[in-house]
Amino acid sequence: MSAPAVELDSVTIKFGAFTAVRDVQIDIKDGEFFSFLGPSGCGKTTLLRAVSGFLEPTVGAIRIHGNDMGGIGPNIRPTALIFQNLALFPLMTVWENIAFGLEVRGVAKAERRRRADELLDLIALPGQGDKMVSELSGGQKQRVAIARALAVEPQVLLLDEPLSALDLKLRQHMRTELRAIQQRVGLTFIYITHDQGEALTMSDRIAVMSSGVIEQVGPGADVYDRPDTAFVASFVGENNAFRGRVQEIAGEDVRLETAHGPLVGRLNPRNPVREGDEAYLFVRPESLKPAEADESLNRIEATVRQDEFEGSFHHLILAAGEDEALRMSSPNDGGREGGREGESLAVRFEPKRAVALPLGPLATE
Repeated sequence: MSAPAVELDSVTIKFGAFTAVRDVQIDIKDGEFFSFLGPSGCGKTTLLRAVSGFLEPTVGAIRIHGNDMGGIGPNIRPTALIFQNLALFPLMTVWENIAFGLEVRGVAKAERRRRADELLDLIALPGQGDKMVSELSGGQKQRVAIARALAVEPQVLLLDEPLSALDLKLRQHMRTELRAIQQRVGLTFIYITHDQGEALTMSDRIAVMSSGVIEQVGPGADVYDRPDTAFVASFVGENNAFRGRVQEIAGEDVRLETAHGPLVGRLNPRNPVREGDEAYLFVRPESLKPAEADESLNRIEATVRQDEFEGSFHHLILAAGEDEALRMSSPNDGGREGGREGESLAVRFEPKRAVALPLGPLATE
């Protein structure tokens, strides 16, 4: 079996008495698009700087394709790093920007130009090599930064929130572009972001971080549909959190007594609750549905406070007892309007669409 592309072996990083990253143990596969997702200050960029060689772990080791990176600086590690601000050279042409790393390595001009033109084809900018950087759009500059990083043929490409400065439409477009480029070159990408949409759209696997600790690692669908902790459930996408006490566990079903009466969800076997525990029951807004008159299981009586219309979706803000900001999302199918302020609305959810988790910190971002 071949070694992982990147292995973080019990990595802890401290700055004086402050622990920025604590005991991270992850293997990143060759050719994988792997994202670290978390709020500001959670330690994700610190980890990226350690992989790139700008920081040394206080404890633990970082290996790339089985080779220990201890003491190996960023200039000779088999990695390339794309920063948030891209750091393109404004007085160089596009092809000169792409080939800059090759020039530093003493590659002849003709070969540098040939390689730059190859990469321009790869990033769908053929024939643009003689333009100045200032003549490019934001998305084109982003692709040039990727090409410049690929020119030096790294084993691992590191990306530190590279889309954060782009507007929404361009950011969404570049997600698709970036994933397509990664799949074409087959290179290992390690991506840092606080944007859940970016991570879920592009990644093979995601590591969700909070306060320097990895809360969960898995494919996007697993992290979204089967969160392991209260933090992951509340940080990745919208979620309604019902607090209560576990009354009964029957197989995979968990019944909690809450302010809305008994509510039933499913057990998470990786982080199970126990009878008698206080716990959260998490229900996604899209899992809440209008309840029929004869439906009593997981029924919640509510009042519409606001309808946030988003074109393709209605997002209803509901008040239900102590829960003043329940969220319910439904697609705009051209039929029923979302809801009117003050309207009574009974909602319900299927037990399989809710997960019970032990009490823990909730995300504040």
